[in-house]
Amino acid sequence: QVQVVESGGGLVQPGGSLRLSCASSGLAFSRFAMDWYRQAPGKERELVAQITSVGGVTNYADSVKGRFTISRDNAKNTVYLQMNSLKPEDTAVYTCNAHLPNFVLSYWGKGTLVTVSS
Repeated sequence: QVQVVESGGGLVQPGGSLRLSCASSGLAFSRFAMDWYRQAPGKERELVAQITSVGGVTNYADSVKGRFTISRDNAKNTVYLQMNSLKPEDTAVYTCNAHLPNFVLSYWGKGTLVTVSS
């Protein structure tokens, strides 16, 4: 059974930091690219960050460049999203996706809520 489970969300003040984790099981983690998406109330889901299965090449949405960092630990089957200098507009449900090239196979987590507010 494949499982993709996010954790680490919560309430944080503007300017604060959170680290999200996405732990997976039941798949060959090292062969999967890993993405973080987010969906804010009333908005479409957007890709926040991604990291490739080979070489750990990363890509970020312009809105989070310089503030967020995606990383992976293949030994732990886990991908992380370090979020710094958080803004209210970062408030969203953050969802992890594991996928093979061209999304021929993908798995979604259920998401974790991040709320940035005073």
